[in-house]
Amino acid sequence: QVQLTESGGGLVQPGDSLRLSCAATGRTFSSYAMGWFRQAPGKEREFVTAISRSGTNTGYADSVKGRFTISRDNAKNTVYLQMNSLKPEDTAVYYCAAKITSYSDHYYFLGNSYNDWGQGTQVTVSS
Repeated sequence: QVQLTESGGGLVQPGDSLRLSCAATGRTFSSYAMGWFRQAPGKEREFVTAISRSGTNTGYADSVKGRFTISRDNAKNTVYLQMNSLKPEDTAVYYCAAKITSYSDHYYFLGNSYNDWGQGTQVTVSS
């Protein structure tokens, strides 16, 4: 099991940027593929982006492609989500998730693939 703690959320204006971080403690971070999901009020949780254990492969939801970038630093046990050109529809609680895997180059976009979840960080985009 790995413990995940998100940070970096806040209130921003449309067009602004934010960088979320997710720090992991517990088991070996490099054994985990990582993902970011979000849940807006009254909506189901949705996939945002994911990254393989090695960091080589990434995947994005169409709604954030070209605006968001996921990255990881295995030496710091941290995964990041750089969010640019934010829109009001990006408003949500953002969760990071971890999936232990033996595949170094696989990433996962299904929420039920993940073993461990953080508590979430609120991102609000409003003028």
